[in-house]
Amino acid sequence: MNAPQTDIRHQVSAEEWALRVDLAACYRLVALFGWDDLVFTHISARVPGPEHHFLINPYGFAFEEITASSLIKVDSHCRPVLATEHPVNPAGFLIHSTVHEACEEVVCVMHTHTPAGVAVSAQRDGLLPISQQASVVMGALGYHDYEGIALRDEERPRLVADLGSNAYLILRNHGLLTVGASIPEAFLHMFTLQRACEIQVLAQAGGAPLIRIDPGVLATARDFSRTATRGMGGSIAWPAALRRVQRHFPGFDV
Repeated sequence: MNAPQTDIRHQVSAEEWALRVDLAACYRLVALFGWDDLVFTHISARVPGPEHHFLINPYGFAFEEITASSLIKVDSHCRPVLATEHPVNPAGFLIHSTVHEACEEVVCVMHTHTPAGVAVSAQRDGLLPISQQASVVMGALGYHDYEGIALRDEERPRLVADLGSNAYLILRNHGLLTVGASIPEAFLHMFTLQRACEIQVLAQAGGAPLIRIDPGVLATARDFSRTATRGMGGSIAWPAALRRVQRHFPGFDV
């Protein structure tokens, strides 16, 4: 059952509504895969237009409760643009607003605190080149050192510098972050990074010596991944992902 809310479809453009539906689906996919952290973390999406508005989740909602209408549109300071009865969490939005402000091409920012992601983020060597998934990630992966709960503006330039032009960022002792030019792209990036972390933790738990992928193979992995998706990126998997959400958590598109 969804939390009570007001249908706002008539208050937004068709383009924004489509973005809202995809973002609500993305939240529910995170819940479906078990990547959520109770009501904490955000997935944000830039609303089309020159206003620099973004969509985030209402604070206190479980991710499987998020709908297109319940998403809150905020400005770059996390102030609601449309009237809402639900609270927002400006502190939790600092990471997202920093990335969106610095990277105009980024539409979606995903951030998670999964056990496997935090476990790898706490390892000195970070993500290891021991799986096909890791090989896809490592050519566009950055690291950001932990500076405490992300509340201080002074951290913003260091976060931007550590992300650079990468699609993946491991936040040391904290979790995972991915970005994309679309919601499907950011989701596929997170799926790949999360799976690589899960594989690493399982492989290490086995106790046997690990085989690292040859550096020459790593250098070509991202090009091969583009071939594997036929150049479609995240959009190749998104329709199937939407069908899965519809089966397990219907009602996100209201």
